[in-house]
Amino acid sequence: MNRLLGLTVLVTTALAGSSSATLAADLTVKQVTEALVAATPGHPADFSGRDLAGLDLSGLDFSGARLANANLTTADLSDGNFSGCDLRGARLDLAVVLHAKFDDADLSGASLVRMAVSSGMEPNAAEAPSFARANLTGARIFAGLGFADLHQARLAHARLDTDSRTPKLANLTRTDLSGSNLAGADLGGADLRGVRLSFANLSGANLAGANLEGADLTGADLSRSNLTGARLRDTLLGDVRGSQQAIGLGQATP
Repeated sequence: MNRLLGLTVLVTTALAGSSSATLAADLTVKQVTEALVAATPGHPADFSGRDLAGLDLSGLDFSGARLANANLTTADLSDGNFSGCDLRGARLDLAVVLHAKFDDADLSGASLVRMAVSSGMEPNAAEAPSFARANLTGARIFAGLGFADLHQARLAHARLDTDSRTPKLANLTRTDLSGSNLAGADLGGADLRGVRLSFANLSGANLAGANLEGADLTGADLSRSNLTGARLRDTLLGDVRGSQQAIGLGQATP
């Protein structure tokens, strides 16, 4: 059974009236599973450009698989292992990613809009997905990724600002990275307008040239982070930690 949990209604509502509601996957779950079982390190499973929308792929091991430009819209990817996968330009909009692992995956240019990341309405650390060291350069991200592991991830020039393409559901009006681990992450030039980063670990992160207008960094750890040229108009910086060790905070654009 596709484990949409309490978010089934939200996903269905978001797709109502959209052509996405009639998507038909290219492959069955059985065919996907067989391809993964037959894969070898030298010949990884290749789903590049394939339509896997809506499939229950929970718990499957896709590690190292090729999924460039694949359509994973509304698919259940919970507990899946996508470590080291090629997901360049892939669509993960409205996908269920509870406890999914995307460590070291290439998600450059991918779309991660309104993914379901917890079984409740608030982020849950025990269910948060992992994107450690993942390449999210230029990705479009609009999701509640509170408590997610994004340490050393590459998010240069990624767009995480307010989304206007889909209905406002589950009180998600802006990207939520509160409590997430972004230690050593590259956010240079990223669009972080209005993003929730409260109590996030940004130690050693590169935020040079990032747009943080209206973002919430309350309680965030900025130790050794680089904010040179960052835009901080209306940014909430209450009780930030490590501000004295931050680089370029005094020269950031107000």
